[in-house]
Amino acid sequence: MFKAIADPADCEVRSVIRLLKAKKVKPAEIHRQLVEFYGENVMTDGMVRKWVRQFNDGRTNVHDEARSGRPFVVNDGLVAKVNEKIRENKRFTIRMLFDEFPQISKTVLHEIVTSSLNYRKLCSRWVPKMLTDVHKMK
Repeated sequence: MFKAIADPADCEVRSVIRLLKAKKVKPAEIHRQLVEFYGENVMTDGMVRKWVRQFNDGRTNVHDEARSGRPFVVNDGLVAKVNEKIRENKRFTIRMLFDEFPQISKTVLHEIVTSSLNYRKLCSRWVPKMLTDVHKMK
């Protein structure tokens, strides 16, 4: 028995499906071989059949197509602007930040404040999670 290949890329698995489909291997056999080489959680039988159908219909690209959806808006410049607003007024609320940055949802703003900037709520002030020695001296 072969050692299972751990965590294969999706495009790698789809390439194998495309190759085996070109060799006229049936979808059930393709799934069995994928499970043998990549492990039980590689891809369901239904997904293998879907990809075989797509390749039969003329698809040649094994990579994901671009999806529509909300664009990712968090970048270093935005995090710096949020940090600047926080330093202006430590008694801020997420709602106040939302008024300053209406293009960003409250959830994303909260994520920036807590994860990216490592602030946490202390009484009615936001303070850095990790205090430096200088902060401790003050």
